Amino acid sequence: MDILIVLENKSGSIHRMSLEALAAGQKLASELNLSLSILAMGKNGGDLANDVSNFKADEILLLENPILDNYSSDGYSFAFTSILGQEKPKYLFMGHTYMVRDFLPRVSAKLQIPFISDVIQFNVDNDAPVFTKQVFNAKLAADIVSNSHGTTLVSFQSAAYQSDQVESGSAEIRTISIDMDASVIKTQSEEPFKEEAGGIDLTNAEIIVSIGRGIGKEENLSIVNTLVDALGAELGSSRPIVDSGWLEPSRQIGSSGQNVAPKMYLALGISGAIQHVVGMKGSKNIVAVNKDPEAPIFEIADYGIVGDILEIIPKLSEAIQAAKN
Repeated sequence: MDILIVLENKSGSIHRMSLEALAAGQKLASELNLSLSILAMGKNGGDLANDVSNFKADEILLLENPILDNYSSDGYSFAFTSILGQEKPKYLFMGHTYMVRDFLPRVSAKLQIPFISDVIQFNVDNDAPVFTKQVFNAKLAADIVSNSHGTTLVSFQSAAYQSDQVESGSAEIRTISIDMDASVIKTQSEEPFKEEAGGIDLTNAEIIVSIGRGIGKEENLSIVNTLVDALGAELGSSRPIVDSGWLEPSRQIGSSGQNVAPKMYLALGISGAIQHVVGMKGSKNIVAVNKDPEAPIFEIADYGIVGDILEIIPKLSEAIQAAKN
């Protein structure tokens, strides 16, 4: 086995970042002519396996064990240690989710194998993947090549690859098993981590209107909310807006906030600092409005408007409402 993609269960469906990891795996498999397998496990594992049976892969592995129905770092690290020993993949790909950050370092330590985390892309050089990750608070990018003769563990940053780029195909399901009982569970995990109780999950939003310091003052948020309502969008922001207390932390997008990949990202008065860009660069279409023609956000924008957002937002809202009527 060359590449093993692991599906993470999110409330009974496949986590978006697992599909992004699958897109990355398919790309590597195509470029290096490697085999690719997908692993479904835990609660609803059979349903997840069926869901990906129409994607391009060599096979789908299904591991059903009641101990894995509820996540625990003990159970998952034990299970993955066993699976890697049995299947021996060259690479294991997962999304860089909270769950992965919790248990996969333990697998790396137990098996003494490398874990390259939070990867933003890879390139192939001399028939080997070169993985790139950001360091020093995303100010620099480091290229990493694994020299492991066993498995290399890799997790991908949200939106590093696009879930809609997953290739379709077909794959048969193969059931596997491991020798595991309840005695391996030494600790009890709490409820899955959330950014904030009652917070907003922007990761599934199709349209996001995001504001930066160019909004000027908190009172101007009302005109932005009118645009948000007209578009049927979600409201996001850069860090200065949250630091000012104008919006709750769950609205923040960037390296210290949420990572999003909507169909359209409307950046209003956002300069485009790298700390913000890493959280939204995977958006399908980026529209930027900023009065500074040299703002870095224009370098990644698909469409750009140079102008005062306080003049443009009301006119845009009116135009959208008129078109809807």
